[in-house]
Amino acid sequence: MYLSIYLSIYLSIYLSIYLSIYLSIYLSIYLSIYLSNYVSIYLSIYLFVCLSVYLSNYLSIYLSVYLSMYLSMYLSFYLSIYLSFYLSIYLSIYLSIYLTIYLSIYLSIYLSIYLSIYLSICHMEYPI
Repeated sequence: MYLSIYLSIYLSIYLSIYLSIYLSIYLSIYLSIYLSNYVSIYLSIYLFVCLSVYLSNYLSIYLSVYLSMYLSMYLSFYLSIYLSFYLSIYLSIYLSIYLTIYLSIYLSIYLSIYLSIYLSICHMEYPI
């Protein structure tokens, strides 16, 4: 009877102390090593794969849709306004100034030279 009580008390105390120490040390060491290695490898691979797949898909879809919409709307709007105003103003000013200056200079020089040559030739053929 005493032996059974003694054994039960001894075993309960021994097992509680042993298990608490053993489990605390073993679990702390095992979990620290296992988790540090496993989690670091798993997270590095998982994050790399997931992020690369996600970013490649997201960026390809988002950029293609966004750029196509943005460029189509922006460029059509910008080019229509820019080209209409720019070309109308530029061409009207440029052509008016350029043509007046060019034609006045060109025609005055060309016509004077041409007429002088033509009249000199005509005068030589048909003297007065």
